[in-house]
Amino acid sequence: MARYTGPKNRIARRFGANIFGRLRNPLLHKTTPPGMHGAKRKKKSDYGMQLEEKQKIRSVYGMLTQKQLVKTFKQALKMKGTTHSVFLQLLECRLDNIVYRLRFAGTIFGAQQLVAHGHVEVDGKKVDIRSFTVRPGMVISIRNKSKNIKPVQESIQNTSREIPPYLTLGEDHLSGTLTNLPEHDQVPLPILINIPLVCEFLSHTN
Repeated sequence: MARYTGPKNRIARRFGANIFGRLRNPLLHKTTPPGMHGAKRKKKSDYGMQLEEKQKIRSVYGMLTQKQLVKTFKQALKMKGTTHSVFLQLLECRLDNIVYRLRFAGTIFGAQQLVAHGHVEVDGKKVDIRSFTVRPGMVISIRNKSKNIKPVQESIQNTSREIPPYLTLGEDHLSGTLTNLPEHDQVPLPILINIPLVCEFLSHTN
């Protein structure tokens, strides 16, 4: 799966938040949106608002593709519960995101790399699929041979990010368990996102 290599700081400035959790906050020197004079915004149409919410959520979860979002939405449609709540749960329970939430990586992009390069285990078995869905009770850990990787060690020592209540961090700080499916109000989204609007947008996408 291709890794996003585009302009991360520009996206963070667009939404006015350090959405990727980077140690060097992209808003420290430039707080305005990209574009001439901070790109003054016109009033958005309904479609424009839906599109912006969709762009927010794909950014927060590591610049997911349209295809990945649509696939997740269609999966949510088939499951019990409110579609927008299940949709958010599925995104939140992606393996790369869980690795990030457990502080094994400093950013969501670092978490994607850890998974893709085979440094992560689920219930003791190597899993290198970033979109793998973690279920309650599963134990996620850094492989023994990968525990001394510098980015991993730096990340686990940085406790500025809190572990969400639906995750339990192991005593070694290199393993953790998804204890239950996350509720909407428990998910530490860095910006406000209207999930129902995202689902509405995706419902009209083939």
